[in-house]
Amino acid sequence: MASGKLVRSKDKILGGVCAGLAKWLGWDVTLVRLAYILISILSAAFPGTIVYIILWIVMPSEK
Repeated sequence: MASGKLVRSKDKILGGVCAGLAKWLGWDVTLVRLAYILISILSAAFPGTIVYIILWIVMPSEK
């Protein structure tokens, strides 16, 4: 399922984290973004925001 290195994608709306995860998992970018939004809403948004910011910092940018 997972292929290659986990990097932030250039196909980004904010930081490229969801697009990078989608590419790494081989999933559709829209599904990953929708899943992130749903998980964030159901967890009162704060934990999802923190995880996104941490991944944005930790994940290297795609070259």
